[in-house]
Amino acid sequence: MFEDASEAETLLHETMAAVGTLDAEMRAAARRRQAQLTKPPGALGRLESLSIQLAGITGQLKPKLHPRTVIVCAADHGVTAEGVSAFPSAITAQMVLNFLRGGAAVNVLARQMNAEVVVVDVGVQTDIPAHPRLLNRKVRYATANLRVEPAMTRQEAVASIAAGIGVARAVVASGSRMLITGDMGIGNTTPSAAIAAVMTGMPASEVTGRGTGLEYAAWQHKVAVIEDALRLHQPDPADALDVLSKVGGLEIGAIAGVILAGVARASRS
Repeated sequence: MFEDASEAETLLHETMAAVGTLDAEMRAAARRRQAQLTKPPGALGRLESLSIQLAGITGQLKPKLHPRTVIVCAADHGVTAEGVSAFPSAITAQMVLNFLRGGAAVNVLARQMNAEVVVVDVGVQTDIPAHPRLLNRKVRYATANLRVEPAMTRQEAVASIAAGIGVARAVVASGSRMLITGDMGIGNTTPSAAIAAVMTGMPASEVTGRGTGLEYAAWQHKVAVIEDALRLHQPDPADALDVLSKVGGLEIGAIAGVILAGVARASRS
């Protein structure tokens, strides 16, 4: 995907450097506009705060939010070997095919908001047949089992983020003005919970859910797997790439890249 690791790292650093700060004046203007509308103060709930936030991000009082694109990042996880999911990894590829056929819930929701759905393969353990809405950005075939070894190398973590950045840039260049992230990867609530535990300092039991409906004993096992991984790898919460590479997922990295690219682009609006 990238000719060498430095290319992906350069893209990541360039994108992060382009991320600006919120436009305080535009946020204030949006807040004043909310106060002028014919409605009780706060009647629109979170929509009001979101509109103010969008104004601050884009520097526009009425930012253009269409065309819209849902970017679903897909990858598999070696930790499924530990029995942390109710479903096998093979379901990831099957769900990707369903996304591409337009038969999944995300497709229904996207049609309701007139949004296009694209799928990015950054680490599905099998090859997906070519499709107009499939972007092959595979970094590797699934992560390693994080209970016994790091999920990926640091270079692979950078490459996964760079993949998301590249896709987001291409989608924006094609005209999209709202990027909506999605994920697909059987077992990915385990690395997600591991990341949450590291970054919040909370116990794994407090941030781990039952995924696709695990029974209590299976949930306890899932928590134990995460605790084992954190003890083994000691990911550094001050180093996001360290956390991602040791206990994360390829699609999680790609989603981070999409978000970084979106924020960097909005900062230049």
